Amino acid sequence: MTIKIVDLFSGAGGLTFGFKNNISNGFFVKDNRFEFVFANEYDPFAAASFRENFSDIPMLEDDISKLDIDYFKKNKLDIENVDLIIGGPPCQSFSTVGKRQYDNRAKMYREYRRLLSIIKPKMFIFENVLGLLTMKNDNGIPVIDDVIKSFQSIQEFGDVLGYTVHKEVLNAQDFGVPQSRERVFLVGIRKDLVLSTDWEYPTPLIGKELVTVSDAISDLPKLANNEQKTNYKSKPKTEYQSLMRGSEKRLRDHISANHGHRIMKIMEAVIEGEGKDYINAQVEAGKLPKELFLTSGYRNTYGRLWWNKPSTTITNNLSTPSSLRCIHPKQDRALTPREGARLQSFPDSFKFIGPRTRINTQIGNAVPPLLSLALADSIYNFYTNNFKK
Repeated sequence: MTIKIVDLFSGAGGLTFGFKNNISNGFFVKDNRFEFVFANEYDPFAAASFRENFSDIPMLEDDISKLDIDYFKKNKLDIENVDLIIGGPPCQSFSTVGKRQYDNRAKMYREYRRLLSIIKPKMFIFENVLGLLTMKNDNGIPVIDDVIKSFQSIQEFGDVLGYTVHKEVLNAQDFGVPQSRERVFLVGIRKDLVLSTDWEYPTPLIGKELVTVSDAISDLPKLANNEQKTNYKSKPKTEYQSLMRGSEKRLRDHISANHGHRIMKIMEAVIEGEGKDYINAQVEAGKLPKELFLTSGYRNTYGRLWWNKPSTTITNNLSTPSSLRCIHPKQDRALTPREGARLQSFPDSFKFIGPRTRINTQIGNAVPPLLSLALADSIYNFYTNNFKK
C-alpha cells in the first residue's frame, strides 16, 4: 500500500524526511510506504536544499498562489487520488517571539485551503507555531478558530467537501528530539469518508529519558570564534549521535559566527542556563563593566543553553545570541548550523544549500525529522485501517 502525498510550504524538508525515511538497527533507511507527487517551496535556498536531499520528488519552486489546475496540467502532474497533503505555512507572524502581525504571511493558510479544494486529499497535516493558539485576526477572533472553521467547510471555493479537524499540541522532546519545541498540529479527514477507526496522534515515548544537548552534540569538535572544522575528532558517544552521524565521514556546516568584542565578553560572562537578566545583575553589582549592560532583548536573549537538558526552541536566529538563548553550554560562542541541525534531529548527511544565515533559517523553520517519523507512522496505521487499496 502506497500513500500519495503533496508537500506544501516544504522548506528544506524536515516534515518530508519522516515520510521518506524510517529507522532500522540504529540507522535511517528509506521508507517506501509513501510516494510524493510534488513539493512546493518559494524560497530558492530552501528549494535547492530540498532538491539536494530529495532528488526524486518534483520541486515546484514558485509562488503557491500560481498553483492551479492549469499549472498542474502544464507540468504534467497527476493530482488524482492524492491521499495526503502535508505542510505548514509561514509561521513568523504567529510567533510569540517578536512582533506579532496578522499579515499576508499569517493568511497563507488560505492558499493551503484553496489547494485542498482543488486536490481533495483524503487527509491533511497542517503544522504551525504555538502562537497560533493566541493570535487574533482582524475581527478579534482567535486565528486558530478561523483556521479550523475554514477547513471544516471549504465552500468558499465552490466545493461542498470539508474536513473533520483534530487539533493537538506536540512537543518534539517527547519523540526523541533533543529540543523542547511545542507546535500545533491539525489533522483533517475528509467528511465524506466512512471510517472504521478514529484518528490518533502519535504517542509520546514512555519510559525513555529526554535527549539532552550533551547527548546530541558532545561529539562535535570545539570551535573558537569564527572558526570552522570539517572533520570529526571523536567517535559517537551516544545512541543519538550514532543515528545522526550514520556513515558520514565529512562534517558539514560546523562553523561559528564572527562575534564582536562586546558580544564575546558577554558570552564569556554568562553562566549555564542564564541570560540577559544575569548579565545586567552582574553589571549592577559592579562585577562586570557598565558597557556590558543590556538595554534590549527578551529575558532569554544572550542565554546559555543547559548541557544536561534538551535545548530550548531552535529558531532561524540560532547563531545570534542577541535574539534568543543559543550560546553553547560549554564554549563561548553561539550554536553552529550543524549543531542547530542536530538539535532539530536532521542527520549529518542532510545537505543544506546557501550562506550560513539562510541555512539557519531552513533549520529553524523546519519540523524536526524525528517528530515527522512519528507522524508518518500514525498516518500509515490510520490508512491501513481505513482505506485499504
